Amino acid sequence: MAKESPQRGVLRIGHRGTCGYQPENTLASIEHAITLRCHFTEVDVRRTADEALVLLHDERVNRTTNGQGPIADLTLDDTQQLAAGNGQKVPTLEEALTMASGRIGLILEFKVPGLAYDVCATVRGSGFNGPVIYASFLHEELQHVRRIDPQALTLALFKRLPENPSAIALNLQATHVGVRIDAVTKPLLCSLHEAGLMVFVYTVDNPTAIKRMKMLGVDGLISDFPDRV
Repeated sequence: MAKESPQRGVLRIGHRGTCGYQPENTLASIEHAITLRCHFTEVDVRRTADEALVLLHDERVNRTTNGQGPIADLTLDDTQQLAAGNGQKVPTLEEALTMASGRIGLILEFKVPGLAYDVCATVRGSGFNGPVIYASFLHEELQHVRRIDPQALTLALFKRLPENPSAIALNLQATHVGVRIDAVTKPLLCSLHEAGLMVFVYTVDNPTAIKRMKMLGVDGLISDFPDRV
């Protein structure tokens, strides 16, 4: 009997939609992830001056739109007047949920403190059909999610690996861990898997690196070009 390939079962995850192909964190970028048959797409959530939840990575709108200044200083009306490239605008979280429902899973990354309750309420109110993973480098936000929904999937992101990431993730009651590609080792993966955690790696675009991550046995790869996964 042939040995089962270690590459089976790796989740294909679009980064900020599919930002290698479409403007990041836009509806077009999410739609492209669906076209590429990604299992999930990751998007970033921030809040406007009037408390609307929108998809944006940076604190300021300068890099990804034709506007200037912090998103926290702009109203939703202001934000929706901005051009985000290729005819796209900055979408609301609700618009993203509507587009993705029943078509693709979402990883919702909290970029600032204080989002957990409103994001969870928006997801619940939308009737979203599909898996949602709540993610953040701000681990306190994941604790809030766990209080709101004991069954939620949560992804503890690490920029720099602490001495014992498994212990920290378990203390957070996280279900997933996200680590940088340059931090991934076989012993680390074994430790995290033994703790019952799923391991997603970011951001993996190089085909050689993608192959190496698959062979190591990671659970998901976050990529600007997810069709390479």
